[in-house]
Amino acid sequence: MESGNCIQCNRCSFVCPHAVIRPVAMTAEEAAAAPEGIQTMPMTGMPDYTFTMAISQLDCTGCGSCANVCPGKKGVKALAMESLAAHEAEQKYFDYAAALPEKTDVVAKFKENTVKGSQFKKPLLEFSGACAGCGETPYAKLITQLFGDRMYIANATGCSSIWGNSSPSTPYTVNEKGQGPAWSNSLFEDNAEFGYGMLLAQKAIRGGLKAKVEDVMNSEKAPEEVKAACKEYLDTFDCGATNGTATEKLVEAIKDADCDVCRDIVKNKDFLAKKSQWIFGGDGWAYDIGFGGVDHVLASGKDINIMVFDTEVYSNTGGQASKATPTGAVAQFAAGGKEVKKKDMASIAMSYGYVYVAQIAMGADYNQAVKAIAEAEAYPGPSLIIAYAPCINHGIKKGMSKAQTEEQLAVQTGYWHCFRFNPALAAEGKSAFTLDSKAPSGDYQEFLNGEVTLQLSETCKPGESRKTVRQERAGSKRPLHLPEQTRKTVRLRRVILSFRLLRTCNINAQAVRIAAA
Repeated sequence: MESGNCIQCNRCSFVCPHAVIRPVAMTAEEAAAAPEGIQTMPMTGMPDYTFTMAISQLDCTGCGSCANVCPGKKGVKALAMESLAAHEAEQKYFDYAAALPEKTDVVAKFKENTVKGSQFKKPLLEFSGACAGCGETPYAKLITQLFGDRMYIANATGCSSIWGNSSPSTPYTVNEKGQGPAWSNSLFEDNAEFGYGMLLAQKAIRGGLKAKVEDVMNSEKAPEEVKAACKEYLDTFDCGATNGTATEKLVEAIKDADCDVCRDIVKNKDFLAKKSQWIFGGDGWAYDIGFGGVDHVLASGKDINIMVFDTEVYSNTGGQASKATPTGAVAQFAAGGKEVKKKDMASIAMSYGYVYVAQIAMGADYNQAVKAIAEAEAYPGPSLIIAYAPCINHGIKKGMSKAQTEEQLAVQTGYWHCFRFNPALAAEGKSAFTLDSKAPSGDYQEFLNGEVTLQLSETCKPGESRKTVRQERAGSKRPLHLPEQTRKTVRLRRVILSFRLLRTCNINAQAVRIAAA
């Protein structure tokens, strides 16, 4: 690393699939005690801190994603891929820096729901067995940085369950308080229901504890400070962002109380705080085998989050076609090119009107990715995030070191669109749908030719059959080149670009209601 070219943007950490590169803010005392030779620089915006980018040499898979996205200064990157042998002795810098306490004031300064701020939080998914350059793990790692200290994960069988927990080890970890994701795995066919069961169980447990807190608050014997702590807990009961702090205050206020009810509350303190319930899985689960369960959970109206790592094939079993596989793509069970279009899962979910839906592609828009994830978790109802995830099964000709670039090109060429559908906005009389990606401007065919699975072989679909597949693909995925027009017209055209995502979502904004939790 060349620290002189680092602009402290934290993009390298943001995209790292294995959490091996991390920005660290050090106090003057911590910097003075650091191993000799560690590269540091004054921290931008917070002069009382010293900045370093810690890299675990022994855990790096050498994918090159970090160096690929590094903007550097004046065309010179701060990161370059070099041999392990030349830097193995630098492992001590990471071991020291990664063990330092998290600086809450730094996170507050740069905001945890931003690209830069989120990376000052410890990733609670680290050093997994995912492929070098994996497109899935950067999303999962980010979610743990935002909500990992209070999240439950129900993980469908597939790649995400393999890199997520290859027993007897697990890459999910804990923070300095011992808090981290509670993870469990279920089958393709019932993972959504499994996660829904987790949610219902915690609602039942918290409901019982809430009644006991109300009893304590209403007791004539309770001191005012205890009543105040109870009230703050009850007022924030359904808000995950603030209920954790309120829970800590409540436990502190009643831990020494001579009261059987208080003792029971403290005994079950791990269940008091509002949890962030997530359901993880790939497109083979969400689009195909587990779709009935996914639809059931979304239709429930409950406060639950579904994250779909969309690789457009069954990745873990070698690249079989799924309903997420696009027209013409070559995969197992579609050796001649898939002849039907990709399932429009986003439109199906949006048709309910009360489900938060987003499509994201990290490499195309870092800010949109973190914003959509934060909005989805904060929305008091069901949410669905579909994340474009380049995979080794795609046969990316640039190599997996360019996975983030591939996400960027997918959006630039109109192959993938980034958007958010937030019913909370509709309830306020605003448009629920926001198209975040710009009008396509790249070479669509060149993008397709860059992946083996998307490039139509001359031998796969000869004659009219091949021509039909090309026409079907063009009709569903082609980019629109917009002429010069007024801004109003351009905005309208951009909405039309979104694969008619609003066709099945013709909802009167005045009629939209957020389903009761």
